[in-house]
Amino acid sequence: MITLDRLNIVIDTINGFVWGPPMLGMLGVTGLLLTLGLVFMPWRKIGYGFRLLFDRSDPAGEGEVKPFNALMTALSATVGTGNIAGVATAIALGGPGAIFYMWLIALFGMATKYAEAVCAVRFREVDKSGKYVGGPMYYLRNGVGEFAPGLGKWLGLAFAVFGAVAAFGIGNAVQVNSMAAVLGDSFSVPTWVTGSVVAVLVGLVVIGGIRRIGEVAGRLVPAMVVLYVIGALIIILINIVEIPAAFGLIFTHAFTPSAAMGGFAGAAVAAAVRFGVARGVFSNESGLGSAAIAHAAARTNSPVRQGIIAMLGTFIDTLVVCTMTALVILTSGAWTMTGADGAGLTGAVLTATGFQTTLPGGQYIVTIALAVFAFTTILGWSYYGERCWQYLFHEKSLWVYRGFWVLAVLTFANVKVELVWNLSDTLNGLMAIPNLVGLLLLAPMVFKVTNDYFDAESQDRTDE
Repeated sequence: MITLDRLNIVIDTINGFVWGPPMLGMLGVTGLLLTLGLVFMPWRKIGYGFRLLFDRSDPAGEGEVKPFNALMTALSATVGTGNIAGVATAIALGGPGAIFYMWLIALFGMATKYAEAVCAVRFREVDKSGKYVGGPMYYLRNGVGEFAPGLGKWLGLAFAVFGAVAAFGIGNAVQVNSMAAVLGDSFSVPTWVTGSVVAVLVGLVVIGGIRRIGEVAGRLVPAMVVLYVIGALIIILINIVEIPAAFGLIFTHAFTPSAAMGGFAGAAVAAAVRFGVARGVFSNESGLGSAAIAHAAARTNSPVRQGIIAMLGTFIDTLVVCTMTALVILTSGAWTMTGADGAGLTGAVLTATGFQTTLPGGQYIVTIALAVFAFTTILGWSYYGERCWQYLFHEKSLWVYRGFWVLAVLTFANVKVELVWNLSDTLNGLMAIPNLVGLLLLAPMVFKVTNDYFDAESQDRTDE
């Protein structure tokens, strides 16, 4: 008889492969090849990207939402538990050196996220309702399908199946369960109350589709990111004398084993690489292809412009928000502390301890941030999941998916989700495989449209 515990062990074994060296290597190699092929454009054009993002002129082109709101929708799904609990877990299991590899995978992941958005806009479609839809399933079918129809069709189908199911785990169950737990611990809110309120709020938003999700995300995400970063900066400034030592820990332990300290058990360099890369990808989702679904709905006439805006998501998520979390944990000394059980701290508890140790009441910043980030992640992933559902079935059946989505919010607030978390990790990894294959096959197209865009930009400046 197969029990849940045995099933969990099987899934853990599968995850060891799905998120093992081959997958992490494939993510890194894809990002490296795209970065080199783009001649480091994502690094060179960060400033240009922010100018495009905050351009107040009405964007030219067809689409459903403003480019800014498309990015906020994507960020709503990526800025979440990974930025708070994921960073802490990376440090707890891989040592401070894990942050170096988190940065590294993010730097190359910017090119991956750029390519995903370029392909999403280039190969998007208009459905029967007149709405723009796109993402990996479309650019795999329409892009890869131009020269390998059979391969493109099956890659697109695989991504859509994995995406539609995985959304209920990583984008729903894990988020609402984390929110219910943290609100219950900090403010004694019953889990059923959290589940009921969140289900109603999510239902009111998702019924309006991408436009309403984009509007809500466009307000909540920037406000919460700013609040969280300001709180972290206050703590970092209080502990400013510890900043050089914190960076020293990151760079030293990236190449040498982390010795056991306080509640920290120590970690090898291999652990720093593994957990830094894995948690970095979990946080910014570069390579999974999910954010491309949101960027496909952007109101734009240029795949390259939206791609440049899209790559900022990885920069903001990992190189800004995750770095703030890491510096709070390291400068406060929380990473060497122990819990009531005598073991080292990890997850959101470690981050909250880092805030509380330096700033009395600082743990509530983490609580509120985690709750809001979890809520916006539910919104972002609801859109990702329903676009995959629509690809598999029909847009007229979206009400079925939305109904199941709201019901899942209500249900998963009250149950333990370890099995769901592990299964979601598996499905997320499986999502990445067809997406990365497609990106490598479509890379020459990405390089060409990028060169054409900047050649035209250069010509326009010359003509002026």
